[in-house]
Amino acid sequence: MEAKQLDVKQLKSLALAYMGDAIFEKYVREYLIYQGTVKPQQLHEAAVRFVSAVSQADVLNHWLNHEMLSEEEQGVVRRGRNAKSGSNPKNTNIRTYRYSTAFEALLGYHYLSGNLERLEELIDHAIQLVEERS
Repeated sequence: MEAKQLDVKQLKSLALAYMGDAIFEKYVREYLIYQGTVKPQQLHEAAVRFVSAVSQADVLNHWLNHEMLSEEEQGVVRRGRNAKSGSNPKNTNIRTYRYSTAFEALLGYHYLSGNLERLEELIDHAIQLVEERS
């Protein structure tokens, strides 16, 4: 695949969230496999704890409440939180859904910007938080 130059700051928040969703899912799957979870049903059930809108919104709120995000990251989060998807969330309220979208947008932003060290730092912290709260 030929890499195209992207101005990540100009991308729509929902595009960032789309990428962030896939990236977070990948990291969670790797984490679970390395933890020794191998049966598909167990993997799926364990993954849901991490990738649910409630968990993602909870992690993002923790980051915001503990001032763990830079001003630039907070701007990405605001844009992601305010993005209108045009669809209604299925298993959660709109506030949780929007914070979950903002969480995914932030991860997508770092991934597409090539900020892999910060991306992995945030993902590692997110996984640790979810584990602690489970």
